[in-house]
Order: sequence, then structure tokens, then C-alpha cells
Amino acid sequence: MGAVDIQRPLRAEAPAGKPRLSKSALAENIAGYVFISPWIIGFIIIEIGPLLAALYFSLTNYDILSETKFIGLRNYEKLLFNDPLFWLSLKVTALYSVGSVSLHIIFGVLLALMLNQNLRGMAFYRTVYYLPAVVSGVAVAYMWIWVLNKEAGILNTGLGYLGIDGPNWLFSIEWVLPAFVAISLWNLGGGMVLYLAALQGVPTQLYEAAEIDGAGWWPRTWHVTIPLISPVIFFNFIIGIIGSFQVFTAAYVITQGGPANSTLFYVLYLYRNAFENFKMGYASALAWVLFLVIMALTVLSFRVSGRWVYYEGQLR
Repeated sequence: MGAVDIQRPLRAEAPAGKPRLSKSALAENIAGYVFISPWIIGFIIIEIGPLLAALYFSLTNYDILSETKFIGLRNYEKLLFNDPLFWLSLKVTALYSVGSVSLHIIFGVLLALMLNQNLRGMAFYRTVYYLPAVVSGVAVAYMWIWVLNKEAGILNTGLGYLGIDGPNWLFSIEWVLPAFVAISLWNLGGGMVLYLAALQGVPTQLYEAAEIDGAGWWPRTWHVTIPLISPVIFFNFIIGIIGSFQVFTAAYVITQGGPANSTLFYVLYLYRNAFENFKMGYASALAWVLFLVIMALTVLSFRVSGRWVYYEGQLR
């Protein structure tokens, strides 16, 4: 063993803990927060502020014109136990959501499969199918009023040539909600673009391996294509649920909740309480219930997604 050099002091070890940032790293962090500060401020003012204000007003009796009166949970008690229109609007919205989201996924995937072909002029068809997704909602609503008109509408006129007497789509309790589901398919192109992008990312080697094993079109689609684009399907599913529970424009412009409240969607009912009856406190309670319903459905969807959503490189 060598002798210890007593002339050289022993170097003290750095205390364990979080390392200190250098001046340059600290300056970079400060600059980053400065650059994102407009978004943070906007998020607090535009999102968090109104959210907390709505929570407060949901506990009050507030009609804009008179003084705010705190009433606790009475608004929530009323809508849960003494408001049949609340449950009716929730039922109408839920039925619409099931039909709309399901058909959007099915037809969106099928349309993307059709357009995912290496054929001449395919870019034109992709553009044509996507364009309706960027048209104004009010303009689309007025167009569908004309299309679904019982006497002079294009749909019933075409059915008449086939010897079919078309129903009064927008004034029939039985047909008006299916008509709204069909109207929602006008925006099919938005989801189709995402499916198309996912399809073009599927490795061709997997298709070749499936063909070597003798798999036809449907087995290749079911066992190769669908699993590999399942993250996009799941994304569109979540976005579809959120959007379908907030449908408003079409119902307000076309039927205003009729006939006999058969298209009284949840947000339309919320709008009536807030801006027609000036029950701002009650409308705020409705808004918070809607928030909780959408959050619950989203959390539930994420909980069960592990059973069918495939992420590359992740074990299931």
C-alpha cells in the first residue's frame, strides 16, 4: 500500500441532490417560459377562468339582470331529480352519438381504403371527399333543409323515381334523429384524411407476408390493416364522442329541437336555459354535468383501449 499524501487536502464530495443549473441553462429556461407565456396567459384567461367562473355560477341563482344568489347544489338537484328535459336531451344526444360515431368510423375507414389506391386522379378524389369538412356549419344546415324537404327535396325526389314515398324527414319523430345522423356524415372527410395517412404508414412487408400465407383481402384488412391503424381509429373515436355530445348548429338552424323535442340535443337545451330563459346558474350546472359526462366517457375509453388498440413496439 502506498503512503497517503498528507500535504494534499482530500477533495470533498458534492452533496447528493438535484444538480444546479448553469447560468446558460437557466437563461434558456427563462427564455422558454417567456416565449410560451402568451399561450399560458391566454389559457388561464380564456380556458381556466371561464371554467372556474362557470363552477361558481352553477352554485348560484344568476339571471344576469339581478344580483347573484348563492344556492349551493340546488341546480344540480333540480336537473337530476326534477327536470325531465335534462334526461331527454341526454338521451337524444347519446343516441345520436352512438349512431354518428359508429358510422363515422366504419365509413371513414372504408372510404380511406378505397382512396388508398395507386391510381390516376386519386388526389382529385381525395380532395373532393375532404372539401365538405371545411364548409361552414350554417351553410351545410340550410343545404340539408333543402335536400330533406318532403315535397321538393332532392332525396325524396330521387326516391319518388324508384316508386318510394319518402318520409317527412325533418318533421317526423321517427325519422328526424336518423336524418341528423346522416347529416353528420357530411364531415366524413376529416377523419378520412387521418385514416388515409395511417394506411400509408402500414409496412408493405406485412401484406406480402400475409399473401404468402394465402390470406385474402378481408383477412389482410382485419388482421393487418385494422390493428395497425387502431391508434388513429381510437383517436377519431375520442374526438367523435366529444364532438357528438356538443352538437348544436344543425339542431338550432334546422329544427330548433323539434318535433316534440325529438332533436333537443344537450347543448341546445343548455343554450335555451342560458340565452333564452337567462338561467345562467342552471346553464352553468348543465355545462359542468356535460364536462363530467364527456370526461367519464373519455376515461372509460382509455381504460378499455388496451384490449384493442395496438401500438408498435409495445407489448400487449
